[in-house]
Amino acid sequence: MKKIIITGASGFIGSFLVEKAVSLGYQTWAGVRASSSREYLKDNNILFLELDFGNKEALTEQLRGFKNLFGKADYIIHNAGITKCLNPEDFDKINFQYTANFIDALQEADCIPEKFVLMSSLSSFGVGDEKNYTPIKLTDTPHPNTAYGRSKLKAEQYLQNTTNFPYIILRPTGVYGPRERDYFLMLKTVKAGLDVGAGSKPQHLTFIYVKDLAATAFLALESPVKNKGYFVADGDVYTDKQYTSLVKKALGKKVVLSVKVPLCILKVVSSIAEDISKITGKPSTLNRDKYKIMRQRNWECDIEPLKSDLNFKPQYNLKEGLDESIKWYRENGWL
Repeated sequence: MKKIIITGASGFIGSFLVEKAVSLGYQTWAGVRASSSREYLKDNNILFLELDFGNKEALTEQLRGFKNLFGKADYIIHNAGITKCLNPEDFDKINFQYTANFIDALQEADCIPEKFVLMSSLSSFGVGDEKNYTPIKLTDTPHPNTAYGRSKLKAEQYLQNTTNFPYIILRPTGVYGPRERDYFLMLKTVKAGLDVGAGSKPQHLTFIYVKDLAATAFLALESPVKNKGYFVADGDVYTDKQYTSLVKKALGKKVVLSVKVPLCILKVVSSIAEDISKITGKPSTLNRDKYKIMRQRNWECDIEPLKSDLNFKPQYNLKEGLDESIKWYRENGWL
């Protein structure tokens, strides 16, 4: 039985990666913090592992201890990271430095896996073509414009510059599905009868359903391909208007008031929200970094390499994914 370690296992994407690993028959080790919720990690087949990414020496010893007891992991999916925080410096510390620590510790503990999948983000490439709306390509030069995107790119580059370390980098676009909280806020707003958009110029949006993303991670692990990176999306492109229309139908909401907030106002509100979050000590969904993401008009990306190299075929389109997500939100009392 192949062993796999999945970091960030208690989070939205991580919990689905763990579910997929268990369903495929892996000996599945969920990397979590002692304080992490295990609400979605209740399968009796899941094994747990605490790793201290902030201390490379301690992490190296933890990995050596794991190898001595159980043998080294065959595969690793490094999904741990943050998408929002109180201090922008934490993006660099957690998304980049912790990843670098993990890679170094795996080498020093002689625990290099057969394949290491790094869960990155389309944001690592930055703003796409907002004039002709051509898709972002793997051959484009990355120029991330957010602290989050820059931290992800630094992690990618560190991995790419590590020798004799087989990897695949996945860069998903907007990930949605059951248990997700940011897109859920938009669903909740539309259900209340209000559609709030950012700016007047149309956005071209792309999505990937969380179960399709999890399946893609295992395509990457089990394929002979290595030392490459891919964008992950379902292949369809929607304007923000088309997305809202699908959400309304999925919710059964006929009358919704649409409001377009000028970007200049959104920028001010985002700044205020971030300042308030520093006072309250709770990270805000809306902040200066998120404003730059909401301002971006073109999220189209080229997934042909993913399809040709890994035989990627999404099982969900946006309508099907929204229907399944909303069903889950309702059954679990979120909506």
